[in-house]
Amino acid sequence: LSIDIMKYFIYIFFLILFSCSDNNKNTTPNFVIIFMDDLGYGDISNFGAINYNTPNINNMVNRGMLFTNFYSAQAVCSASRAGLLTGTYPNRIGISGALMPYSEHGLHEDEKTIAEILKEKGYSTGIFGKWHLGHQEKFLPTNHGFDTYLGIPYSNDMWPVDFKGEQISDTSNWRKKSYPQLPLIKDEKIVREIKTLNDQAELTTIFTEKSVDFINENKDNPFFLYVPHPMPHVPIAVSEKFLGKSEQGLYGDLMMEIDWSVGRIINALEQNNIIDNTLIIFTSDNGPWLNFGNHAGSTGGLREGKGTSFEGGQRVPTVMMWPDVIPAGKIANQLSSSIDILPTISHIVDGNLPKHKIDGINIMEILKGEKVNPRKEFYYYYGNNNLEAVRKDNWKLILPHTSRSYKGVLPNNDGFPGNYNSITTGLELYNLRRDPGEEYDVIKKYPNIAKELEELAEKARSDMGDNLTGRKGINNRNHGKL
Repeated sequence: LSIDIMKYFIYIFFLILFSCSDNNKNTTPNFVIIFMDDLGYGDISNFGAINYNTPNINNMVNRGMLFTNFYSAQAVCSASRAGLLTGTYPNRIGISGALMPYSEHGLHEDEKTIAEILKEKGYSTGIFGKWHLGHQEKFLPTNHGFDTYLGIPYSNDMWPVDFKGEQISDTSNWRKKSYPQLPLIKDEKIVREIKTLNDQAELTTIFTEKSVDFINENKDNPFFLYVPHPMPHVPIAVSEKFLGKSEQGLYGDLMMEIDWSVGRIINALEQNNIIDNTLIIFTSDNGPWLNFGNHAGSTGGLREGKGTSFEGGQRVPTVMMWPDVIPAGKIANQLSSSIDILPTISHIVDGNLPKHKIDGINIMEILKGEKVNPRKEFYYYYGNNNLEAVRKDNWKLILPHTSRSYKGVLPNNDGFPGNYNSITTGLELYNLRRDPGEEYDVIKKYPNIAKELEELAEKARSDMGDNLTGRKGINNRNHGKL
């Protein structure tokens, strides 16, 4: 009898031991951010994309939450990435536009990134793709909280290659003078030069497979995986496995390859039994670069595109999936932004937010499916700290400014850019619930609403400044760059 009792207690001991081990394995959530480049609001099936299939992104929507009023931090490359990783309007921290290979500044060491918050909580952190927050060693990802990095330091069109995809030999050509060969960097070292479109065609696969390896290597401990794909920013290029597979030409082929990448990452999470406790975020840095025609995406009917503060420039397709938390098949119509991701992740892990001011808001209640509106307002800054618009609820006030425009000029095709137009706005009011295309200025009908939004604009100017009106913000830590 005593032997049987002893066996029983041994059995119970090991049962509890293995149970605790299993529980510990998945109690801390993982985070995956898939960040597209120049992907338009209309480029996923749920917002009207046609002539190519994206079953893996569709699957994310069916199993997760589709955001219909989600905004990038600013409608251009470097600024939007700074906003995502720091939870802050990029103009507040001295990042504007797109940093160049000859730029001498980058993301300041005093800024705290998502990766740094998670490193403090014991996370493994990896980035595979486009960085674009400073190419000098002190600005690279490994100095901003990432354990490992493989990617290109800036946009994939910043290379001495013409629009035909051929290396430029003329030393007087501005691209040849301004741009070195496009480097592929591992941590802090250049491991390869990207010289041809065939080289670029490999990038989506390279970054996807490295992401899968990272998941497999870190399946037993919490991790943060950041996958900022260089495309569909031009020049676009596709591997042989997807070339010619869509009915929309090269752009459709590329979207199919991006979808494949999403599927590979999700499959790796499923194979390692960690999908349920992983928050996956799929979004874009800004809207499409419309003057590239058939090599550009779609705004889904929103006004203008990349490089503007109109809806087509800054409202981006966004899907979040977290089976343990996010109810399946939900639509989030609430106003939210990429700057909200950092405080939300910090809340989830009980992390330490930066001591300085950030602009993001914790949207965890939205992820749980609750009908709340934590973000009441949003500021559309562009360029060198120019406040161009303000949104509150469904109302958007356009402030007087000059903007690039894609209207009135034809785009070009096959990798060649068309011209821009230029427009100057007045003080204009739009009801985005009824008019997301910003076609009907209703400021004369609703002067009181316009006045309320003007007061919000003054609040932003006092806080962050506004170069359009010559204001200096009291809380702008732009590190001397704007």
